[in-house]
Amino acid sequence: MINIRDLNFSYRRKQVFNKLNLSLEAGHIYGLLGGNGMGKSTLLRNIAGLLFPDSGSITVNGHTPGLRKPSFLRELFMIPEEFFIPNITIDQYVKSNAPFYPHFDAEQLKKYLRDFEIPLGNKLQDMSYGQRKKALISFGLACNTPLLLMDEPTNGLDIVSKSQFRKVMAGVADAGRCIVISTHQVKDLENLIDGIVVVEDGRILFHQTIESISGKLVFRISFDAADTEHAIYAEESFKGNALILANTFKEETAIDLELLYKAIIFKHTALAALFEPTHSPTLKTTDHV
Repeated sequence: MINIRDLNFSYRRKQVFNKLNLSLEAGHIYGLLGGNGMGKSTLLRNIAGLLFPDSGSITVNGHTPGLRKPSFLRELFMIPEEFFIPNITIDQYVKSNAPFYPHFDAEQLKKYLRDFEIPLGNKLQDMSYGQRKKALISFGLACNTPLLLMDEPTNGLDIVSKSQFRKVMAGVADAGRCIVISTHQVKDLENLIDGIVVVEDGRILFHQTIESISGKLVFRISFDAADTEHAIYAEESFKGNALILANTFKEETAIDLELLYKAIIFKHTALAALFEPTHSPTLKTTDHV
């Protein structure tokens, strides 16, 4: 689906990516994680053909994004963090934009709008920011493009809207679609994603499947000093010490994405000892972990 090889990209004289390599496959929902300014949005815009590499290559289903050919654009929908929607109704927006997407499904759109509790008669500019964002997310999902890029989709959404987002996204994955969700609010993606990509200072710091993480790591709350001593990463909480340990005894525990993200940033060398590079065509740990 997406193949990035030796990507170099700079804003003016500031280098953002230096020989970045990444492969993402259809049939997955990836969480693209990282702090503000770490290159997540820039990476999505390069994949979408909105920015152009200095060198290296990007291909999406055999297309070169920067050429912006219609055959590529109809297979991609991107929901940016900041967006503008004209002051028209949802029906008018659909009438103007849906013809560009051959797999658009009007019934799916109606379902998503109901799930998000979006009023249909109002003009888009009369809605709140959160309602406009949910309307755009609904349209993007209903386009059924093989590639869906979402940049900070939960920014600006309240607690109820974030819950609606997770509920809607839980039912959209299929074998022919690749979804990449960029966020720095990692809690919002728990139980949604099956792959994690962490960008830090313009490099891929971590790239693993949820299955691989579950097999290698245990997440535990403990008051046991011995557990804390052997932990890969530990931090205090009011319930006890929140720990990440090597999964020596093949336990099954829920993944705490926020805790994992902190461990990747602050203890990535220790994690590298557990995640050996593999030859998997889907996900692998990079040399930078």
